[in-house]
Amino acid sequence: MKRIIIGILMLCGVAFASCGSTVVQKADYPDNQATVAGTETVTGPQTTTAGTTATTTTTTTATTESATTTVTGEPPADFKVECQPTVEVYTTVSAADFITDNNAELLTPDTLIDTSETGARTTKLEFFKDGIKFEKEISYTVTDTQAPVILNSGWEPYAKKGEAFDLGKIVGYVDNYDRAPKLTYTGEVNTAENGSYPITATVTDSSGNATSFDLTVLVLDEIPKAQDNNARVDFADFKAAHPYENVRYGIDVSAWQTNVDYNAVKEAGVQFVFMRMGYCYSDLVKDEYYDRNMEEATKAGLDVGVYFYCTDNTEEKVREHAKWMVEQLGGRKLAFPIVFDWEEFGRFQRYGMNSHDLNEFFEAFCDEVGKAGYTGMLYSSRNFLLNFWTNRGNHPVWLAHYVDETNYEGDFAVWQQSAYGRIAGIEGDVDFNIQYMDRPLS
Repeated sequence: MKRIIIGILMLCGVAFASCGSTVVQKADYPDNQATVAGTETVTGPQTTTAGTTATTTTTTTATTESATTTVTGEPPADFKVECQPTVEVYTTVSAADFITDNNAELLTPDTLIDTSETGARTTKLEFFKDGIKFEKEISYTVTDTQAPVILNSGWEPYAKKGEAFDLGKIVGYVDNYDRAPKLTYTGEVNTAENGSYPITATVTDSSGNATSFDLTVLVLDEIPKAQDNNARVDFADFKAAHPYENVRYGIDVSAWQTNVDYNAVKEAGVQFVFMRMGYCYSDLVKDEYYDRNMEEATKAGLDVGVYFYCTDNTEEKVREHAKWMVEQLGGRKLAFPIVFDWEEFGRFQRYGMNSHDLNEFFEAFCDEVGKAGYTGMLYSSRNFLLNFWTNRGNHPVWLAHYVDETNYEGDFAVWQQSAYGRIAGIEGDVDFNIQYMDRPLS
């Protein structure tokens, strides 16, 4: 049949060819191929409405094996391409968004442009035009235009008389890119004399972006201890003050709560409990009450979740501790995700990180517990959820906000409403929480 088709085509003088390209992500595409079609002609009798017989010709197509017509070579002489001259550091930019104008087909539109470091950069992208597949190197610049963020503008602005003044011990700050932004101030702080000293502090990053703020430093003979004037609230009153539909009420505990009577806690109306599994400042420490808390809370029929308090500043440490948590659980099923708790924002600059680093470390934590079938969860206050965390992976959030009614508009599944609760079965303070049952924990 193939010989007949070709013969007919030659007799009829038919010339038939087409060329196309295949677009796939990254470097997984095959050579672009074109198909060659043949035409089969069949003739036969057909009766017309007048009863006469006419001869008609019907044409069908048959596809032969693909023949490679694309070649790899240099860009055609008329090829042109324009791109964004600058992109912001750490932003996610695809090749399709990066290229603003060109007259060829971009073969790798989903390739991400490298924005991991500031400065002059180049990237190689592949295009297709006039039957030629070619690579083009494109230059661009990664910039940092975001100013540092002040995390602590002087919550306790005290300096001790007779000691050298160090503003870095009073304030906390972070940059999105620079891991060691520079802190300076104008004004005078004389620690030889007690008094109030107004100054203006400025934090400047390596790209020249700066943030300034005013504070008054108090030079005193002794640094005052924090005063606890917080009112205590009974669990029954806590529930009555938040009579929401489709919620559950719970607590979170650590070694600070010592020997919890979970039967009494449950009888008081608690339905779930988060417990600290461990913490790490310089060394990994298992909470001394964790095993007891897990055993007794489970025995009492409460739903349980676990959290880890850390000051990790490397991905290696974060993953190590996530693996440790999984090992401690030993396959135990939890009613809640495993919680990442990082709170050392008062002097964040001590840890040699930028905000991007810690946000990525949280994603690494979620990735590591996810390998064992668990979900990661972020615990943080309203302030830092607004000013620090990006939660790129849209993980569930446990919000800490000690107000009568939270005005946090982001997504959260659990609200820690008070750190000054009182309940039967626990001596001293305990945190009170509300779980919203219609908000996903995954």
